Amino acid sequence: MAESESQKGNYDNRENTVENFKMDIEELLEKMEKLTVLAAWMAYYLVAIRTNPDLPKAMQHLEDVFLICKEQMEKKWQEVVME
Repeated sequence: MAESESQKGNYDNRENTVENFKMDIEELLEKMEKLTVLAAWMAYYLVAIRTNPDLPKAMQHLEDVFLICKEQMEKKWQEVVME
């Protein structure tokens, strides 16, 4: 009877190991998917910038305008809170 309990323990241990392995594989696959998407976007941006030299200037302009707008919104929000 001691052998059957030991075998059951081994089976449970194997089952846990397999489940842990599956979870690890799923996590790694998720990370790989995210990295693949990031690499694809980086390649896209590189191609877009190389084919249109004015694009970085336009993107910088949009970022500058966005930051100005954000600053103004924060000021207005502070004024509303103070009232």
